[in-house]
Amino acid sequence: MKETGTKAAAEATPSSESARRSTLRRKSRETEVLVDLDLAPSSPSAEIDTGIGFLDHLLTSLSTHAGWRLALACRGDLVVDDHHSAEDCALALGEALSRALAKGGSPRRFGSAYAPLDEALARAVVDLSGRAYCRAELGIAEARLGELAGENAQHFLWSLASAARITLHVDVLTGENAHHRAEAAFKALALALREACAIAPVAAAVAERSAPESTKGSVLLEELDASKWAAAAARLKGGKNA
Repeated sequence: MKETGTKAAAEATPSSESARRSTLRRKSRETEVLVDLDLAPSSPSAEIDTGIGFLDHLLTSLSTHAGWRLALACRGDLVVDDHHSAEDCALALGEALSRALAKGGSPRRFGSAYAPLDEALARAVVDLSGRAYCRAELGIAEARLGELAGENAQHFLWSLASAARITLHVDVLTGENAHHRAEAAFKALALALREACAIAPVAAAVAERSAPESTKGSVLLEELDASKWAAAAARLKGGKNA
């Protein structure tokens, strides 16, 4: 991973943001990625140009079946190989997804789906948990899928889950054709995300919360100055939790 120092940075760019939309730029010495993601557009669409034809195909399927409007462009060091571009597209898209989910209400949180593509059948289960975890078993033995390394189809899912801070399980249950296995996996993921990201039909007071339903309650993260740190440390030492 390349998330340290000036090696990689996600920089928000000005945009006419609607609810549940995120527009950002991620730039490193290896790639530059632009992402404009709208989770609830009036007219879903996909404009994808990663420089890797098969990845464009997978992301178009993902955006289309998730019901998103997604514009994503990448210029990377493809003279080396496709790894950096595939990974950084996933990291930028995951960050945009995380930011968009923080806007405009409380999502359902959980989603699951099956998607067939001829002989291939894939299953995806998503939890918008705020905890990054991915288990992906695509079963792709081929070295390449067009211009995309076969292993990078699976690596894309790991990187997406990491940046979006979601729990993701994707399994291709059956299938002989590698193209079909990969595409079925991304379609199943799209359908699961569509369900998980949908606004939950709950009371207005709950819908206004930024955190999803959880037995933990809401999770607070805040910066503390010296005085607040001292107060919090004393409270914990005294066995109190507030």
